[in-house]
Amino acid sequence: MTSITPADSVAAAIYDGKTHLLLAARNLSIRVILTKSAAYFLNSQTLEQPIVAALASYPTVDAVYQDHDEMAESWTRGSGILHINLRKWAHILVVAPLSASTLAKIVNGICDSLLTNVIRAWDTSGLVDGDKKRILVAPAMNAAMWEQPITALQLRVLEEDWGIQVDGDDGKETHCPTKLGWFEVLRPIEASTQEIIPI
Repeated sequence: MTSITPADSVAAAIYDGKTHLLLAARNLSIRVILTKSAAYFLNSQTLEQPIVAALASYPTVDAVYQDHDEMAESWTRGSGILHINLRKWAHILVVAPLSASTLAKIVNGICDSLLTNVIRAWDTSGLVDGDKKRILVAPAMNAAMWEQPITALQLRVLEEDWGIQVDGDDGKETHCPTKLGWFEVLRPIEASTQEIIPI
């Protein structure tokens, strides 16, 4: 019996007629990319924080992926690549919460995890997959990290250089020809002086 690889499983679902949502988060559903850091929050500390294995048992979760799934088997020519197939499968990617570390990696093009590989391979123009797709991010970090000038610079890249442009009069999206328009930042609210949480 031949076992199907994670990449092949995603490839088989690319054209299933459904709208696809790729989530990179601690505790959300559909197809979840769980970073190594996010996994630390899923050790049954509270009822809201199940163990990682429990995520896959939720009725709406099709799969949970971690870094080791990317290289689960030796790659051969013609085989699927998980981060590419996840990019093709997803109509939208939500990164919630977006840590300071992952923010820095995205802006600087570092792809050292499954999540950052998916983002680096994202079809920002629609010329590769035929559909321009969006990435939504919800930054979450402590107040000192949020107020750090480096964070402000990195957010400017996401919002101004790569961001969706919204017309203030009618709220409709406009795409400036010089802007890529593929990122949307969901700015946090302050919960206290110690932490910043996504809305």
